[in-house]
Amino acid sequence: MIPIARRYDSEDAKRRILSACVRLFIEKGYREAKMTEIIACADVSTSTFHNIFHSKDGVLEELTEFMFDNQFSLARRIMGEEASPVLVYAFETAIQMTLTELNENLREIYVEAYTQPKQVELINQKTATELYHMFGSYLPGCSESDFYELEIGTSGIMRGYMARPCDKYFTLNKKLERFITMTLQAYRIPETEIAEALDYVAKADIVATANAALQELFQTLAMRFNFVLTKSEGKN
Repeated sequence: MIPIARRYDSEDAKRRILSACVRLFIEKGYREAKMTEIIACADVSTSTFHNIFHSKDGVLEELTEFMFDNQFSLARRIMGEEASPVLVYAFETAIQMTLTELNENLREIYVEAYTQPKQVELINQKTATELYHMFGSYLPGCSESDFYELEIGTSGIMRGYMARPCDKYFTLNKKLERFITMTLQAYRIPETEIAEALDYVAKADIVATANAALQELFQTLAMRFNFVLTKSEGKN
C-alpha cells in the first residue's frame, strides 16, 4: 500500500507543478518565473520538484510536446480537411507567428522552446513528420530524414522571426510574407501555389484569428494543467 500512496502523491505533485509553471509562464514570462515562486505556488518541496522535473526546462519540454502534438490542427479546422497542404502550412505558421506579436510572454515561451536543444529537437522531429506527409509529393525523392534536415533550417527561420518583434519598418504583413515565401521555396512549392498562399493569408483577418487562437490556447492549457486564468492573463 505504501508504494501506491507514493505513486499517487507523485502524480498529484506533478499536476500541481505543471499548473503552477504554466500559470506563472503566462503571467510573468518563462525567465521571470522563479523557482521559489513555482515551488511555493505548487505547494511542493524543492526535492519533490527536482525529483520530477529537475529544472524549469523539464517543464518546458512537457509543455512543448503538448503544444506541438496537434500542430496544423487549428488551420485544418478553420479551412476544412479538403484545404491544400500548402494553404494549411501557410495559414498555421502565420497564426503561430502572429501569436507571438500579441503576447510577449508567449513569444518568450516559443523562442525558448526553439532555442533549447532538447526542445527544438522535439519540434523538428514532430514537424518533419507532418511536413513529410504534407509536402512529400513536391519532393518525391526525399525521405522523412531529408525533411528533418530541411526542418532544421526552416525552424531556425521561425525562431529568428519570432524573436524579432515587428515595428513600423518590419511589419507583421512583411514578416509573414517573407517567412512563408522562404519556407515554401525550401520545400520546392511552385511559385503559383506560393502566390496563392500569400494571397490567402493577406486576405484573412490573421490578427483576429490569432486572437481567437490565443484565447483557445489559454483555455486549453488551463483545462489541461488545471488552473484558473485571471482577467489580466492573455494580454501583453
